[in-house]
Amino acid sequence: MTTTLFRRISLLAALLALGVVVLGAYVRLSDAGLGCPDWPGCYGHLVGVPESDQHVDQANAAYPDRPVEAPKAWKEMIHRYFAGTLGLLVLSLAIIAWRHRNESGQPVVLPLLLVGLIVFQALLGMWTVTLLLKPVIVMAHLLGGLTTLALLWWLVLRQGFLPTADEDADWLRPWALLALILVVAQIALGGWTSANYAALACPDFPTCQTAWWPPMDFKEAFILWRGLGISYEGGVLDNDARVAIHVMHRIGALVVFLYLGWLVWRVISMARDRVLRGVGFVVGVLLLTQISLGIANVVLTLPLPVAVAHNAGAALLLLAVVTLNHTLYPRKTL
Repeated sequence: MTTTLFRRISLLAALLALGVVVLGAYVRLSDAGLGCPDWPGCYGHLVGVPESDQHVDQANAAYPDRPVEAPKAWKEMIHRYFAGTLGLLVLSLAIIAWRHRNESGQPVVLPLLLVGLIVFQALLGMWTVTLLLKPVIVMAHLLGGLTTLALLWWLVLRQGFLPTADEDADWLRPWALLALILVVAQIALGGWTSANYAALACPDFPTCQTAWWPPMDFKEAFILWRGLGISYEGGVLDNDARVAIHVMHRIGALVVFLYLGWLVWRVISMARDRVLRGVGFVVGVLLLTQISLGIANVVLTLPLPVAVAHNAGAALLLLAVVTLNHTLYPRKTL
C-alpha cells in the first residue's frame, strides 16, 4: 500500500513540476516576473492580490516604484501557489520515504535531496524578485526547476514506471550521459538568452542581422554578476552583447541537434530492444519539434504561445533524455 501511494505521489509531483516549469516560463515571458514586488506575498497579501481601490492605493503607496498591475500579479501568485503545492508533495514523499526507510526497495536519499532542492528553489524564487530579475538568479531558478523535474521523473522511472532495456547496452551509456550534459548546457544558454532579453537580438534566420557573423561582444555578454541595486527588467546589455548571447544559443542548438540526431540514429538502427528504440524515437521527435519552435520564435518575432511552447519543449526533451539514460541502467546497477 505504501509503495503504491509513494509511486502515485511521485508521478503526481513530476506532472505538477512540469506544470510549474511551463507556468514559470509563461510568467517570465509575459513580463510578469515582478508582478509582485515582495515575497512570499503580493503587496503584503499572502492570499490574492490587491484589487479593491483601497487595497490598490495602499499597495501603490507602499511600493511607489511598482504600481499594481493585477493581471501580472495574479500570474505570479498562481505560479507561487502551484510551486508551494509541489513543495508539499515533495515533503510528503520525504516523510513516507523516511518512515519506510528500512523496507526493501524504498528510495530514501533522492526524496530527502529533493526537499533540500525545493527549499533552495524557493530561495531562488525570492531572490528573483528581491534582486530585480538578476539574470544569473533567473537562469539558476530555471535550472533548479528543471533539475527538480528531472529528479522527480527519475524517481518515477526507477520505481518501474518504464522497464529498462533487456539487452546489454553498455556501449550506449557514455553517449547518453553526454547527451544529457549537452541538453542541460543548452537549456542554461537558453535561460541566459531569455534572462538577458536577447531572444530577438537576431531577427532573421539563418543569418543574424543579415550577417553570418555580426559584431558581437562576448566579454560583456557573459558577465554573471554586475552588483546589486540594478533592475534587469527589459535587459541592460547593449546590442552587440545580446547578439553574442543569441548566436551562442544558436551554435549550442546546432551542436545538440547534430549530436542527438546521431545518437537517435544509432539507437534506432542498432538497438534490439523495443523500449530502447521507442525512447530513441521520442527523443528524435522532440528534438525536431524543439528546433522548429526555436526557429519559429525568430521568424514570428517571439509570439508568447510559441515561446512558452519552446520552454515546454526543452523540459520534455530533457525528460526524454533522462528516460533514455534510465533504460540503459538496470535498476540493480544503481
